[in-house]
This record gives sequence, C-alpha cells and structure tokens, in this order.
Amino acid sequence: MCNLYRMTASVDEMKQLFGSFAGERANLAPREEIFPKYAAPVLRRDVDGLALEEMEWGFPGPKAAGGRPVTNVRNLASPFWRSALANPERRCLVPVTRFSEWSQEPDPATGRKVKHWFGLAARGEGDRDAPFAFAGLWRPGEERSYYAFLTCPPNAMVGAVHPKAMPVMLDPRDYDRWLHGSTEEACALARPYPDDKMTQFA
Repeated sequence: MCNLYRMTASVDEMKQLFGSFAGERANLAPREEIFPKYAAPVLRRDVDGLALEEMEWGFPGPKAAGGRPVTNVRNLASPFWRSALANPERRCLVPVTRFSEWSQEPDPATGRKVKHWFGLAARGEGDRDAPFAFAGLWRPGEERSYYAFLTCPPNAMVGAVHPKAMPVMLDPRDYDRWLHGSTEEACALARPYPDDKMTQFA
C-alpha cells in the first residue's frame, strides 16, 4: 500500500505533460513528502478540460472502520468505490514525481524498515524526476475535496520491495480514457506499469 509520494514538478512541467488547465498559478511549492491527510495538487475534469485543485489525500473512511482515511483504491468492485468509478466526473489525475514503498524486512544494521523510491526511467540528460500521474478518484466535502488513487498488482521492480501492490501509473496516452471512458475501460487501466519504463532510486 502506497502511503508516501513526492510531487516536485513545476507548473510548466505539468503543462508540458497534461496541457493547459484551469486554476493555474504562478508556481507550486515542491512537496518532498506527501503523506495521508496532506493537501496536494490534483487535476480533475472541468467544463473546458482540466482544473488544478488542492485536495486532501484520503477519502473519509467508514465509521465502522474507525473513520481512518482510505488512501488506496484496492478493490474496484467494492461498493465504497463503485459510484465514483462509474462517474467520469469523479475520476482525476494525481501528479507525482516519485512514490515510496517500505521494505518488508527491517535493515539489520538499524532495525528499521527502509524507504524505496520509484519513478520514471530517465529518457535523457536532466530528465530525472519527470512527472507522471496516478489514476485517482475524488469527492467533494463540506470544507475541502478528497482524493485517493488506484492500486494494482506490482511489476517485478516494485514487487521485489512490496509484493502486494503498486499504484496505478497512467501512460499519457491513457489519460483521456481514464477521465472519459466507460467504467470497464477505466478499470482495465488498473495494471502494472512496465518495468523498463521505471527506475528505482538509490
């Protein structure tokens, strides 16, 4: 389960990837570590395309489960997510530059689990930490909006660290299908990202 990621891309870098969007600002403060319940930038559907909005990470959880925020969408058939998945207006893109998974076993030297960071493989000089997007869902609230993102079985790279799941990373060619497609088309995108397009940072 991914409960930590980073978003350090500038507005210009986001525009190169996502195109123009409403709610644009001069720049965004880099977010080195985004944890559940933190606010972070999200791109949701708007009348004219996309709109940038700061939302809180984690849907308010069911009271029966203690009300803890639900950050990862694991079971796509769950009634908890069904209505949001079926409504394209509740799908969103979550901009990311890296995400982290914790080691399964603690480091023998420190006794602590180790953070492993993952992101896109560099395509050229200076291409480190290129932004990408998780497949997200969002919902409005009384004071703020909330978001979560989908997970899927891991690829070999992430699975070597965290064998249960990895976030659903979208190829830019699939943004439109995620934001506008049918429920079946959207759910079909919940698949591991290719290993050869990713890197693990030391």
